[in-house]
Amino acid sequence: GWKEAIITTIINFNNEKMQITWAARELFPRENVSFSYTFDEGKHKVWKPCPTYLFDQDYNSGCLFKTEGPTLAISIRNSNGSDELFSKSLKSDFYIKPNRPENVTFFWKEDTVTVSCNKPERAVKCLRLELQYKSKFDKDWQSRTSKCCSVGEQGFNPRKCYSFRVRLKRLVPYCNVVNYSSDWEAETFWMNGTLLDSCDGDRKSQSNTVTVLSSLLVILPMILTLLILLCKWKRLQKSVMPAIPDPKYVFVDLFNDHNGNFQEWIDKTDHAMVQTKIGYEEPECIIEAESQQEHKTNSDKQEPQEKIFSFSRAAENKDSKAAEIACLMTTTNTIA
Repeated sequence: GWKEAIITTIINFNNEKMQITWAARELFPRENVSFSYTFDEGKHKVWKPCPTYLFDQDYNSGCLFKTEGPTLAISIRNSNGSDELFSKSLKSDFYIKPNRPENVTFFWKEDTVTVSCNKPERAVKCLRLELQYKSKFDKDWQSRTSKCCSVGEQGFNPRKCYSFRVRLKRLVPYCNVVNYSSDWEAETFWMNGTLLDSCDGDRKSQSNTVTVLSSLLVILPMILTLLILLCKWKRLQKSVMPAIPDPKYVFVDLFNDHNGNFQEWIDKTDHAMVQTKIGYEEPECIIEAESQQEHKTNSDKQEPQEKIFSFSRAAENKDSKAAEIACLMTTTNTIA
């Protein structure tokens, strides 16, 4: 009963070529076995030798031959073919592995991507078109499967770059006893309906953006801290060393209008004061002098002599400063 325990791998490539393999070194370590097959049914079978052997370290480990019908019988014998070591009958249609999808097209509209391919000539009802995609933010592939031969998916961001790949799958268990899929079609890269060579540029741009943001997060707090320290230093500097006022800001007219000519500036300023002064009051000069007492023993007090000089209102051609100067001169003569 060990003949039924031999494990073989059966693949029907798109119903065009059959590949049968077995574990030669484990099953037949000391013998190089032979292989034969037939697609005939009934008692009168015509067995054909293997046209192309597959090898595992010089041992026959498989056979590759053309698919000629839906029913297949295989036989593994010893090296001279006298003793049958294993035999099996099967339906070749249940082991089909489809070819890659042909003429794959992408249609991108807003956030929806639709992928389609040419329909195979046979067994279209048994096939499904599988679409896988991922962006730079996805670790694993996202998958979407639909009837052959068109599949669509929504939710794509037009500002992201996506990797796409598609393949055809056989339905299990209605069409296949083994879950065979075609090889993946070449991976393509798309962004907002534009075919790209790769998404490396998008990843690099994202990496640069992350680097810039990280740098800003480090630099901005430092700048804010420096500004706070600078403000505190300014306040401390003002409290310890008050700023000396600049005369050019106090006497703006002197420097801007008179180029620093003090006499010209004072004359014009005095004239303006006389013209604009309202309710001018006459200045008074009051001089008080106390005579010394010749004899301190006497308690009589003499009232202080007061001389009050009142000047009438200055003449129209004299200003207030002239009146003050006259007042001072008169007071000086009186005291003398």
